[in-house]
Amino acid sequence: MSRLEQMRIPGEPDWDAASAAVSDAYFPHQLHPRESRSSAAQADVSVTVMGPLRIARIGWGAEVAIHTDHPGAYGINVPLGGVLETQVGGHSVVSTSGLATINPPDTPADITRWSSTCSIVGVKIDRDFLRHEMDRVGGGPGATIPDQLDLRAPAGESWFRLVRSIAAQPADDPLLANPLVAEQLAASLTDAFLLAALPDDPLDHHLPRPRIVTRVLDALRADPARPWTAADMADVAGVSVRRLQEGFREYVGRTPRDCLTEMRLAAVHDELRAGATSVTDVAMTWGFTHTGRFAAAFRRKYGMPPSALLREL
Repeated sequence: MSRLEQMRIPGEPDWDAASAAVSDAYFPHQLHPRESRSSAAQADVSVTVMGPLRIARIGWGAEVAIHTDHPGAYGINVPLGGVLETQVGGHSVVSTSGLATINPPDTPADITRWSSTCSIVGVKIDRDFLRHEMDRVGGGPGATIPDQLDLRAPAGESWFRLVRSIAAQPADDPLLANPLVAEQLAASLTDAFLLAALPDDPLDHHLPRPRIVTRVLDALRADPARPWTAADMADVAGVSVRRLQEGFREYVGRTPRDCLTEMRLAAVHDELRAGATSVTDVAMTWGFTHTGRFAAAFRRKYGMPPSALLREL
């Protein structure tokens, strides 16, 4: 299931109404305004739901403190400004712009200071779903997720850019409304988060890289239209996602995703030349869900837009 809601707080908002709206959108909690005369008039929340993952944007418009246990899910809180101070697991995590606080599931956490200028993007990922993806992505036996993620590093920055891009989609976006696409996006966001947060796994490095690459290329050629995730490809290879990417960089010079895109573009090209009449239908059939990016990639590869190929026939 996927949906985007702008959860306006009804009537003249008070703290109880604001807290209830945020609990519905993100996590149940106990809210404590830090200033006795503060108002909930500026509080707002919106949420994008994609099956086991949701993205919430929350602002209180005043300084507050919060207690929550994050039941059943990880909560990744990214301040867009201001300060977010959290006590979790017996120690303090202070995040400002460029840093994210990672709250483990079913663990008491106290946000002792959520400053008045702090709005957050919160990413909630179902506990079992994330752990399943962790097994597929790889992180080594006993790997643990840290309590803070640096979004200024390339992997963290890339993940958060993807989060914001999806959260910015309109509520009536037909792709986000498609359960298959929503599930795919949830898995991709979770895998990207894990790649940014988990340390490298040295135990993967004993496997021969050419065999890893060959297995995945054969699987992609056999079914390029499949909605492949990075974790799916790693499953085929029998290694972690990070290890798979290293093998492709060394032996192919491109990522597995780049190779898949090349195969899909060739399939679209062949169908268009064979007499297909709808560029969009063919592109969607072969796994391209973003028409703009597809058209740009097609032009780079073949020197013309896909519509021009149809006009030539």
